[in-house]
Amino acid sequence: MYQADIQATTTYLKELLERSTTSQGLEWLTQKMELVSSEKAKPKDFYLSFSAAPRFIGKENLHLTQQELQMADMIRSGFNPSHWSAAQAARTLLLLSLPHQDGESFFSQIETLFNTADMRELVALYAALPLLPHPELFRKRAAEGFRTNMGDVFEAVALDNPYPADYMEMDAWNNMVLKTLFVGKPLFRIYGIEKRRNAKLARILSDYAHERWAAGRTVSPELWRPVAPFIDEAILNDIKKLFTQPNELEQQAAALACAESNNPSAKELLNSHPQLKELVEEGEIAWNKIGEKNLELQ
Repeated sequence: MYQADIQATTTYLKELLERSTTSQGLEWLTQKMELVSSEKAKPKDFYLSFSAAPRFIGKENLHLTQQELQMADMIRSGFNPSHWSAAQAARTLLLLSLPHQDGESFFSQIETLFNTADMRELVALYAALPLLPHPELFRKRAAEGFRTNMGDVFEAVALDNPYPADYMEMDAWNNMVLKTLFVGKPLFRIYGIEKRRNAKLARILSDYAHERWAAGRTVSPELWRPVAPFIDEAILNDIKKLFTQPNELEQQAAALACAESNNPSAKELLNSHPQLKELVEEGEIAWNKIGEKNLELQ
């Protein structure tokens, strides 16, 4: 039923807001949270408060210390509000204030909001998924977020969000990873990208790489991160091609993929590139480093 302790999450988010909004804004938010959680609350009280949050709280970005980021991960593994705004935090607090003992009623209220929300509201809703009670009820809704054409909304559900890795079925997960590459977003910001690696995804990504190459287009070196444990003889030819590319990051991805593979031919291929092998063994080549460098070059 619970992904995170609601009281701990509430305390944490309110402390973050103390640096990002006014005392009047916090007072307004506290009053609305109390109203939303009360027995006398009407659905419109929640919807109006959710809509009005930016006006009273502001839209300043949260500024988290390293310690606060670590605390977020302790509250909920993978929870990372480093890209959140003050209004987004306030909206999440309002969501967590809703009575949630009746899962279907809780889901119905939030689903109604999803159906009427504007883009900023959708961002807050999708990013809050890993904190909400009854997470199993939101699987289909999360999948809707993957299919959106709104970039900010897609990022809210796909990037820095542990909900997909923990709750999405394999096909939905695979589609999300493929679309992340298709729209040019970084894979290293997908929580659980290695935990959810699977053979079907490896084949999908290999086919996608072939399509890109056939069209004379480049392939993100991050594409091979989910592929590495599933290198077979067909995918091995893809890896050989990477080693011949002028892009240094593609060569590094090839070396790292071979290092993570149990395929003897992949190990032999890595041995034929001793300099890259040494860098992998020394930790100089890592997937996050490849992703961050590739993002800088875009």
